[in-house]
Amino acid sequence: MTETTRKIRWGVLGCAGIAAKAVIPAIESSRLGRVAAIASRDPQKANDMAQRFGIAKAYGSYEALLADPEIDAIYNPLPNHLHVPLTIKALQQGKPVLCEKPIALDAQEAMELLDAQKAAGLPVAEAFMVRHHPQWKRARSLIAEGRLGEVSAIQTIFSYYLDDPRNVRNQADIGGGGLFDVGCYAINTARFLFDAEPLRAIALIERDQVFGTDRLASGLLAFPQGRQLAFTCSTQLALTQKITVLGTCGRLEIPVPFNAPADLPTRLILDDGRDLEGGGRTEIAIEPVDQYREQADAFCEAVLFGTPLATGLEDSVANMRVIDALFRSAESGRWEEP
Repeated sequence: MTETTRKIRWGVLGCAGIAAKAVIPAIESSRLGRVAAIASRDPQKANDMAQRFGIAKAYGSYEALLADPEIDAIYNPLPNHLHVPLTIKALQQGKPVLCEKPIALDAQEAMELLDAQKAAGLPVAEAFMVRHHPQWKRARSLIAEGRLGEVSAIQTIFSYYLDDPRNVRNQADIGGGGLFDVGCYAINTARFLFDAEPLRAIALIERDQVFGTDRLASGLLAFPQGRQLAFTCSTQLALTQKITVLGTCGRLEIPVPFNAPADLPTRLILDDGRDLEGGGRTEIAIEPVDQYREQADAFCEAVLFGTPLATGLEDSVANMRVIDALFRSAESGRWEEP
């Protein structure tokens, strides 16, 4: 890479909160990208967002943005049911796509997107920004180095409280619910830390009687060699994020595993388990990192230089198969294979 490398001109589909709060500012501050256009089915929303962030172009339809020859890549943070259809439309216009999670509503739909991506020969990535944060890379290296001994269990909690019926997360017909929104992180990160795919899954799910969404889900995934993930996710519990990784001679805690602040250090807590008072506790500080900016630059590198993606669509299909199995298990009451 040289100082003269051109910047990727991004187009953003929709005015989602995550785009405004995190991703657009991250792209604007990235080394290799800038936001050149934004689209909304409500032209006023697109114009307001464009003025807010100094974006040159605002479109009143997604199709108009996708047809713009001056746009190099697309960021798709639309409601979940529009992830695959609009990403395929972008590919058909010759544009690579960074798409928010979950990549699809089920594994079959994810496979359809994978087929379209292979036909187009363009990068498509699911926006699991955590894969780009150094705290996760460090956690995986600590496990690989044997600092915890033989690692057999991961426990994950990810919850928040949201009861606004207008929010897309509370609309079942467009892919709302906790397992799609936050449970997917528990699955993705366990697969990352174990460097393996689960063999079977079982789940308990409680649905909101009004919204019809899964507001509380707990799952157990059985991995090879007896390893396990136990997780709980919810859209209607107190704000909580925590991961504990347990090994034969130590445990690792990631206190803020998913929404790590961009401007503050994070930390890993390594404890050899000698007592319950923290006598064997060591804190590992991680410098502040904007994981969304790292994600944006990594995707730009894939577009510009062919650099491999941290989460390609094969990985996304595997994650969706686990989610499908958990939903099936909640209905059948049995273990299900992904």
